[in-house]
Amino acid sequence: MPAVIGVSAVGVKIMVATQPVDFRRGMNGLVALVASALAADPYCGDVFVFRAKRLDRLRYIYWDGSGMILATKWLEAGKFVWPPIKNGAMTMSAEQFGLLIAGLDWTRIGCKHVRKPTKAA
Repeated sequence: MPAVIGVSAVGVKIMVATQPVDFRRGMNGLVALVASALAADPYCGDVFVFRAKRLDRLRYIYWDGSGMILATKWLEAGKFVWPPIKNGAMTMSAEQFGLLIAGLDWTRIGCKHVRKPTKAA
């Protein structure tokens, strides 16, 4: 996972917009897309990942508390593994996001859900 964004913080969600977006959109356009199409707060500290029509490109935005970060990655060879195209977004774990950014197949790892402990009486 890129150390630049510090996504390992507990409670940070990573949301992937499953519809391809026009990569001519800048940061303001992606912020507006998060608010309108995904019905989410772009300034909540979550990571929002976008895909281009070309499968070798991705962008993500992230509010780090002092400003908005926009990162773009193009693979020199190969393509990213994307979820099926649907309306809306899907969430992924920090581990899956790290694999996605690395250009690896993130679908090969499973999500293990662990319940929060309850208070002992």
